[in-house]
Amino acid sequence: MRVTGTGHASMRIDTPAGSILCDPWVNPAYFASWFPFPDNSLLDWETLGQVDYLYLSHLHRDHFDAAHLKRFVSKKARVLLPEYPTSELEDELRELGFTDFVKTVSEEVIELDGGLKVMIQALTSPTDGPIGDSSLWVEYDGVRLLNQNDARPTDLSLFASLGHVHAHMLQFSGAIWYPMVYELPQAAKTAFGKQKRDRQFDRTWRYIDDLKASHVFPIAGPPCFLDDELWQFNDIFGDEGNIFPDQSVFMKEYAKVGGTNGVVLLPGSVTEITQDSIETTHPTDVDEFFANKVAHLEEMRERKRPIIAAEKASWRHPEIDVLKEMKRRIEPLLDESIYLAKGVGGPVRFDLVGYDGDSVESIVVDFPGQEVRRYADEKVRYRFRTERALIEHLLFIDEVDWVNSLFLSCRFSAARIGQYNEFVYAFFKCLSEERLQYAEGWYDEHQRATDAEDITLGDWVVQRRCPHLKADLTRFGIVDGDQLTCQLHGWRFDLPSGRCLTGVGHQIRARRAGEPAPDANPEGDAPATAATPA
Repeated sequence: MRVTGTGHASMRIDTPAGSILCDPWVNPAYFASWFPFPDNSLLDWETLGQVDYLYLSHLHRDHFDAAHLKRFVSKKARVLLPEYPTSELEDELRELGFTDFVKTVSEEVIELDGGLKVMIQALTSPTDGPIGDSSLWVEYDGVRLLNQNDARPTDLSLFASLGHVHAHMLQFSGAIWYPMVYELPQAAKTAFGKQKRDRQFDRTWRYIDDLKASHVFPIAGPPCFLDDELWQFNDIFGDEGNIFPDQSVFMKEYAKVGGTNGVVLLPGSVTEITQDSIETTHPTDVDEFFANKVAHLEEMRERKRPIIAAEKASWRHPEIDVLKEMKRRIEPLLDESIYLAKGVGGPVRFDLVGYDGDSVESIVVDFPGQEVRRYADEKVRYRFRTERALIEHLLFIDEVDWVNSLFLSCRFSAARIGQYNEFVYAFFKCLSEERLQYAEGWYDEHQRATDAEDITLGDWVVQRRCPHLKADLTRFGIVDGDQLTCQLHGWRFDLPSGRCLTGVGHQIRARRAGEPAPDANPEGDAPATAATPA
């Protein structure tokens, strides 16, 4: 099996039975804020795009590059389609000209022509990517590869059960806006960023230890930020709170925990993998490349300035009445929402900065009142501040996912009262009837589901599955005193009260070891659910 690095989470997998191109991303994403690093735009994409199979893990725009797919990837390629609850991924690919789809069943191995075997595990909670994320397992002639990209399965036991994995590709760096955009003192941002950076590595080590592959490849990040307004987000300033460490940092941190089997793929790197060996060649010296990272970034920044300028010039749509259009699009969804609206539990404010950089129009999405209106000087749980032009553009293109556009762009600032509220972001990625109905149904199903199994962790008996996204706490749960941390996403719980310390509405069942279990629902009350507001 031969793997060619093509940048970020992208790779081309070649076997005698066929080739698979995964997640090719070249053009800037998220309002021209994210670029692949190292730069992959100079690769021979005319050749790389001539493949037998195409795999797109999910619709995040650093994995799904529509312009690049349309121009460079052969429309004869068969698409390995994850089993998602909505048809959006297939619909977008058909619009680009792809017609041949292998509609996989999640976690089911299928054999393609020539003995090439694949399996896709699809994750389908409303908080997984843009309504879905996935991983690809590949086997040919006894050599096995897992492209986990930035998916976060609760465990990797299914992949391990299929046989020893020789190449494990997984995310290690940040791909989020927290904590950089929050209006906090710099010391607090640094502290929160360091916590997140450490959790990212801890999660990565756990996945690596679970699978025990022969070789580990850090992929799916980090992006680089070439716009002058966002330049400070690059991990080049010695900031221990930066959440975007690169592959060279991964290798150093991995060595600290005893890792000796890491392999870096630059764009153009080629790795030949057998059951017993691995050989990798690079287009340039890896250590020297990262030692000169600042110079490479500065060169990229100058080269990409015209692209960023052209993008910015396309955002303004002064003909759009933002309040009117937000009311038209969002109020029908508020009227239909039960679980997401309850989960948000209060108004959310958007402060829109005008073209002059000074004037501000404030609009409130009032979840309890089920309306969009002008701000009326009330307290709000969440406040976002961004350029009016960005919201104009989202409305102009009829964007259904403001998370996979505005929020990931980091072109905003945020403030909140109280804990993180996942329902705010879940709602703003579900600005369509199809997405909203799916998310509401998912939360309804999980409200009705019971979680009766308990486990013992230290001095505590707790429910086995994390209330957040059902991670197995026998694998991811760490108890320190009276607190439990689920290392999959870093969520913390106060065990004596069961209260979630990280986000709203995730009660955990817990008692001290030796204490009798309470009667199950003795008064017939409704169980605590993920949709219970604070």
